[in-house]
This record gives sequence, C-alpha cells and structure tokens, in this order.
Amino acid sequence: MRKIIQTDRAPAPVGPYNQGIVATGAMLFVAGQIPLDAKTGGLVGSTVGEQTEKSLQNLAAVVEAANSDFSQVVKTTVFLKDMNDFAAMNEVYAKHFDSETGPARACVEVARLPKDVLVEIDCIAVVTG
Repeated sequence: MRKIIQTDRAPAPVGPYNQGIVATGAMLFVAGQIPLDAKTGGLVGSTVGEQTEKSLQNLAAVVEAANSDFSQVVKTTVFLKDMNDFAAMNEVYAKHFDSETGPARACVEVARLPKDVLVEIDCIAVVTG
C-alpha cells in the first residue's frame, strides 16, 4: 500500500512524480533497466524517447514478474546521458506515471551508461500479493 506525501514546505514537482511516498508491505528493488531487447540483447531505439519507452517496458516486465505493477512503484531514478534530453524523456515517462499518483523520482546526468545508451531507469515498488 502506498500513500502520497505532498507539502508546500518543499518545491512542487516539475514533472510526473511526487515528493514522497510512504510504502508498506514487501518491497521490490528493481535494477536499472536499459533499452535492450530481452530476446536478442540488441539496443532498441536511437532517440532518448524511444530508449525511455523500451527501458520502461523492461522495468514493467520485472515489476509484473513480481506480481506488482506501475501503480505500486514508490521511487524511480532516471539516469540520462545528457540532461538536455530531460523534456523528451519526461514526455514518455508521463505516459507511464502521472503527477498525481506517480512515484517519487530523481533524475541525474551521468558521464556514461552501459552500452552507451541514452537512458537507464530503476525503481522501488510495493508487492502486495
């Protein structure tokens, strides 16, 4: 179970995420997912938007394998190769998480990611079943 925490004593989110989430139950910690095809191991997408979509699909697959779903995700971390790609990543991210019920999130620019991808995303989710 999760409860969204919002306060005007901290800055409002600038995207589809929340300031905080209180979670109870079993916790699932999902490793960072990059835009690889599970069957071929090949890179999917050449733009940050395409790579974000595939990374989120891979993240969802792991969350669903634990009998949970994105509605139970309490925290994500997005690693971007270039912070100039923030808006394009955020546009795709918003299709999976909304600003009212979405998880808490951090987004950071990094020097390099595995296989030189443009984005990697990890998460923490509650597993209730």
